[in-house]
Amino acid sequence: MAMLEVKDLNVYYGAIHAIKNISFEVNEGEIITLIGANGAGKTTTLHAVSGLLKPKSGSIHFCGKEITHTDAYKIPKLGLAQVPEGRRVFANMTVMENLEMGAYIRNGKENLNEEYERIFERLPRLKERRKQAAGTLSGGEQQMLAIGRALMADPEILLLDEPSLGLAPLIIQDIFKTLQAIRSEGTTILMVEQNALATLKIADYGYVLELGKISMHGPASQLVRDERLIEAYLGNKK
Repeated sequence: MAMLEVKDLNVYYGAIHAIKNISFEVNEGEIITLIGANGAGKTTTLHAVSGLLKPKSGSIHFCGKEITHTDAYKIPKLGLAQVPEGRRVFANMTVMENLEMGAYIRNGKENLNEEYERIFERLPRLKERRKQAAGTLSGGEQQMLAIGRALMADPEILLLDEPSLGLAPLIIQDIFKTLQAIRSEGTTILMVEQNALATLKIADYGYVLELGKISMHGPASQLVRDERLIEAYLGNKK
């Protein structure tokens, strides 16, 4: 049984049919990516999984339990935590305060010191900046903070929306290496991205979205060599 199963999903924005009967699976321990151009429906799909949008039809199951119409505020308690597009850190709060916000669903009596240290080990720059206001961090540091904040919820699946958006190539490499390390420590990852090449290099399996439909899917190692994908998304780079 897949950890996350999306089946025959349809999502509308008013009269606009944004997601058209898509299905995909995420198995435990995998990095799965949804790739496609801007407006393809990637973020809409992620918002449906995290409860921010309610599907018109179809189903979403997590660990065998249907969560299709579960309220968004309940989703993190089930084991799914989202890193939103644009990072959305609390700019006037410190790094530590942002991380603390990520742990809001956990037992208030729980000692989080070990969790903070685990985050700082994964993301050492955050330890250096822990007393600094999040709004003064660089874009890459804010993305690391957004990831760390989501990890404070101790999720089974980490949902990432365009983690490379607006970042320099070297920073993107650091972010993606961090995601590989997070996966190696046992956290499953579902991410949506326009940066197809970088994403497919670290993913296990990919789905290509076009105009709300899945046009192509397969093992990432195959997709990155697919001539149609190279022409459409990778700028003819082999």
